[in-house]
Amino acid sequence: AGRSGLLNAPTGSGKTYAVWLPILAGYIENSPNYKLPQPAKLKALWLTPLRALARDIQHAMQNACNEMQIPWQIGCRTGDTTTAERAKQKKASPECLITTPESLHIMLSQTGYPNYFKELDVVVIDEWHELLGTKRGVQIELALSRIRAINPTIKVWAISATIGNLEEAIEVLAGSDVANTTIVKSDIEKEIFVETVIPEEIEKFPWAGHLGIKLLPRILEIIHSSNTTLLFTNTRSQTEIWYQYLLLQSPDLAGVIGMHHGSLDNIVRSWVEEALHSGKLKVVVCTSSLDLGVDFRPVDTVIQIGGPKGIARFLQRAGRSGHQPGAKSKIYFVPTNSMELIEGAALKEAIAKKIFESRRPLQMSMDVLLQYLVTLAVSEGFEGEKTYAEVKGTYAFRKITEEQFGWALDFITTGGRSLTQYEDFSKVEIEDGIFKVKSRRIAMRHRLSIGTIVGDPVLRVQYLSGANIGTVEESFITNLKPGNVFWFAGKNLEYVKIKELTIFVKKAGTKKGIIPRWYGGRMPLSSKLSEMIRLKLDQAKKGKATDEELIKLEPLFDIQRRWSIIPDPHELLIERFTSREGFHVFFFPFEGRYVHQVLASVVAYRIGKIKPSTFSIAMNDYGFELLCDEEIPLEDALEVDLFSLNNFMEDMRESINDGEMARRKFRDIASIAGLVFQGYPGKGISNKHLQASSALFFDVFTKYDPDNLLIKQSFEEVMTLQLEQSRLMEAMKRISAQKIILKDTVKSTPFAFPIMADRFRESMSNEKLEDRINKMQVSLEKYASGA
Repeated sequence: AGRSGLLNAPTGSGKTYAVWLPILAGYIENSPNYKLPQPAKLKALWLTPLRALARDIQHAMQNACNEMQIPWQIGCRTGDTTTAERAKQKKASPECLITTPESLHIMLSQTGYPNYFKELDVVVIDEWHELLGTKRGVQIELALSRIRAINPTIKVWAISATIGNLEEAIEVLAGSDVANTTIVKSDIEKEIFVETVIPEEIEKFPWAGHLGIKLLPRILEIIHSSNTTLLFTNTRSQTEIWYQYLLLQSPDLAGVIGMHHGSLDNIVRSWVEEALHSGKLKVVVCTSSLDLGVDFRPVDTVIQIGGPKGIARFLQRAGRSGHQPGAKSKIYFVPTNSMELIEGAALKEAIAKKIFESRRPLQMSMDVLLQYLVTLAVSEGFEGEKTYAEVKGTYAFRKITEEQFGWALDFITTGGRSLTQYEDFSKVEIEDGIFKVKSRRIAMRHRLSIGTIVGDPVLRVQYLSGANIGTVEESFITNLKPGNVFWFAGKNLEYVKIKELTIFVKKAGTKKGIIPRWYGGRMPLSSKLSEMIRLKLDQAKKGKATDEELIKLEPLFDIQRRWSIIPDPHELLIERFTSREGFHVFFFPFEGRYVHQVLASVVAYRIGKIKPSTFSIAMNDYGFELLCDEEIPLEDALEVDLFSLNNFMEDMRESINDGEMARRKFRDIASIAGLVFQGYPGKGISNKHLQASSALFFDVFTKYDPDNLLIKQSFEEVMTLQLEQSRLMEAMKRISAQKIILKDTVKSTPFAFPIMADRFRESMSNEKLEDRINKMQVSLEKYASGA
């Protein structure tokens, strides 16, 4: 019918074909000679967030064309595509091109792109729920605004699995044309089998991380009884660790075990994906790099190590097994500490009740807009008024004013109020009303910088013999010296030397080594999952728990009840005791690590106004601790309403130093906006240099150009993305209305113990940590049993 829309259906129910086959059917209907080759014209553009997805989708689509005798070629253009292949695609376009948001913007930076896209009939955005709420999603919105200008009759469809805000998701997709859209929502009930791997004995005083390894024999039983298993961890470091433990405990897995994460070399990842397709692998240890809709049919089992921190993420991973219509998805949840058993019960109930998280779209990402405008200027150039109308038609910039757009134009042409004297920032020239980049140097540097994924600069890891292994982040390698050994890609490597941003290594003779840590290790607990955890605790408090996980936790709950209480949803539990370390106060809002990080700072700041003190702060997803070497005036603080909403935002800014947080956030914004060049391939710029450069811009803008929209954006992102302001305010409203229960305890309770353990983790090595916590556990268990 010529409409745009969004298709929502469970994972593994055939979404790709549900959109692809109508595209082919439409072509057949309008082309009587469809079996005969036609002049090469791009008819369909398929956007995917992951390179691994691109190859999988290409294979499925080409098979469909071949079976239906449609002589279409399905091309693939990602960061892995060779220069020769890209040149071939530009000269003779495939009928369908599968690409990523970044590669699409690189295409928009090439001359002749309007002619390349003018015959385009449909754009499909795969895994829209994954892109929504990210700057890559904003990239797509802007690219669509230009494609719609080239071809106003274009149809735009998105494919989405589990998401809580479908109506808003289609608004973002359609922009100002939302009236001509439709949502196709399937009524397919995907059968999902969820089982928690419950330890025979639980820890009555748990701490994070080590319990999962203790369950290794059970996990190996599951792996050996399955055809093919995906074992998901939450971080790349955990992936490396679990790969080693599996091989150590079950050497027979050698040759049939693989590893997959974003820092491995493309050749390694491609081999794992092909081996999964062909059923050659028994188990693959992976991260979110295999989260999305890759169709690995041999996979019949998924294992999740540790709390996934989100309901939708857990369901998405479950769908990697039984990934075909009518098949059952099977996922095992492996807790890494006893308290995570509550998370297992919460996940099951949320899935049964179909409670899922929403993805909130970003607004006014000026750094992405600046990059996009220079992208257009690098290729054909653009007219200011027409482009303003296109940009304002997007959801992300629907509120942008002419004044703000004018600021953006001024910034890319003169550098704005502060940078007018520097030629490097006068990137775009205006000629006959057309904004265009004429400098070849600026154009080349810009094309190398297109993208919104930022993080710690990475260094390539390579054998002395020349073979590439993957990448690690600069912050990790700065702590190594030649001769040090580290585990990476399942191999024990000795660091030999570094040259031109490449780390040269050789196989190590020793079996011991450290594991790299990558940026963004810990994920926050989602608000929906926090809510379900509080519900499960209420059931445990009232003795109404029927979940096997909560029944198993009864010994832990029993101690918690005897020494303190289990709070219900209308109560805020505060525990207090004294030890040789000092005076401890624990708060249990059960709102997730990120919210607790801010709450802890605000509470410490407010108490400090009553009595100046120095606090150590620790937190996990369930609560936070304040530790002081002198008595904390808690009653006085509670008397003056410690959790009052009055002046909360002001106190928060004072307590967390949002200026310094904004300065750090500005580094990413400066990179995306093109203020800081990250270097040529193989000759990158060091992290320290990038940080220093962006900090200098931040200081200059703050002092001489306080109305700079990038400065405003950095503070806004701190509040909305980093500190989750809306969620924080909801949490504060809930807490301020709760009844406060203050309990003085003799020892740390089962709820408090894991927070203390997290604090120890920050200050000592793993060996010392495990020894010390084990001693504390034994001592507390003896005390609890009256021994």
